Amino acid sequence: MRIAICDDDQQELNQIVEAVRGWDRSRQPECFTNGADFLQAASMKKPFSIVFLDVYMPGQNGITVAEELQRISPETDIVFVTTSQEHAVDAFSLHALHYLVKPVTEEDIAEAFRRMTELHTRKRPMIRFTSGYENYSVYVDEICYLQSSNHATEIAVTDGNLIRCWKSLGELAEELGDGFLRLNRGTIVNMDYIRRLGTENCLLQDGMKFELSRRERRAIRAAYHDYLFRKLEQREAFGEETV
Repeated sequence: MRIAICDDDQQELNQIVEAVRGWDRSRQPECFTNGADFLQAASMKKPFSIVFLDVYMPGQNGITVAEELQRISPETDIVFVTTSQEHAVDAFSLHALHYLVKPVTEEDIAEAFRRMTELHTRKRPMIRFTSGYENYSVYVDEICYLQSSNHATEIAVTDGNLIRCWKSLGELAEELGDGFLRLNRGTIVNMDYIRRLGTENCLLQDGMKFELSRRERRAIRAAYHDYLFRKLEQREAFGEETV
């Protein structure tokens, strides 16, 4: 999950970072002090999941930035942050997820993410689990692969983190949906992140390579080809270009 904070006041920006980190120490927000730099980042990389956006900024104010953001990255949820409720009507006319009045607290951050989860759970499934003393909520489509390891399961996500949890691979498999493929007894991969599926190995986009179960190789390849065919049919149904 990519989290952005955009605020021209460095002290207040740091305070929001601390509130986010206080809510979940595993999160590493990307920080911007002006709307132009934020919009550039939003247009060039994987979309931000959420942005905490200051309303009052020199040059482009937060409302103007939000309007442009909705054009280039409509999937990004917007939480406006300001010193008053003066622009609340404008904010919610842009379908903002939330509107926070400074100073922002950990409770405010928790409420924003609660709303985000509630809004997207049906459209974008998540799995929830505990790792150590931390609670995690991870979008299913941000999982690259899962692998059994010493009675636990390691979950690799798209931001490069490897999270260890105590749910079994079998338990987690029931929550993943049909976009995942079991390659062997201890490995499940997200088929959207497969670079190449050979006769004996599977290579992921990040360079990870896994062996296919000898007994199930034919069935594994057939399941993957069926998945690709279904995706192709969906693209054609919606008139999308295929490569």
